[in-house]
Amino acid sequence: MQARWMQRAFLLVGAAALASAAACAQTDIAASVYGAFNGATTTDGTAQSPANAAGGLLEVRHISKPWFGYEGTYSFNRANQSYSDIFKCPGTECSYTYAGSISANAHEVTADYVASMKIKLTSFRPFALAGGGLLRDVPNGSRVTTCGIFSTSCSTFGIDTKATIKPVFVYGGGVDWGFLPHIGLRLQYRGNLYKAPDLTKLFTSSSAFTHTAEPMIGIYFRL
Repeated sequence: MQARWMQRAFLLVGAAALASAAACAQTDIAASVYGAFNGATTTDGTAQSPANAAGGLLEVRHISKPWFGYEGTYSFNRANQSYSDIFKCPGTECSYTYAGSISANAHEVTADYVASMKIKLTSFRPFALAGGGLLRDVPNGSRVTTCGIFSTSCSTFGIDTKATIKPVFVYGGGVDWGFLPHIGLRLQYRGNLYKAPDLTKLFTSSSAFTHTAEPMIGIYFRL
């Protein structure tokens, strides 16, 4: 009799624990828009300057415990690259300036850990995140202008380009504001650290680490 009572007690405690975990767990999907603000790099005389651009981010986030969870993301933005260099002719006194631009799109996929905590008696939930993934830059056009130092004429031509894939480290934080039971506003900042893309052989990529800052605003829907 006592054994049965203990079994029932354990079952009740287990059911209560599962119910509590289910109550704490939550899954949401979100869509955000952001501005991508990129850092420039210079190596061996080649200056590489990515253009700032607007972009969009899709997220699927799951909080499995009261304060810990994970997410998967996909983001897209224009990632046009500008180059400048000076070429010295071997054994002569001539030199040429090169200025080039490559139109490109950036696709990023990441998996991140998320730490969050709801502020009691409010609808605000701040969070921090860190993770990594892959950043793919896909060129779709190019234009290069070359001018001789002692010449008044310049020439413009296209160049061969190639797509690149680079590892990316992601960090950031923000806050969710739930203004309806299952819908809310998500404000966040995400920083991306990666190596500058090498989209053409004409200009040597700086191969240096660069940074993209992405302040963003979006809407989430809690399932």
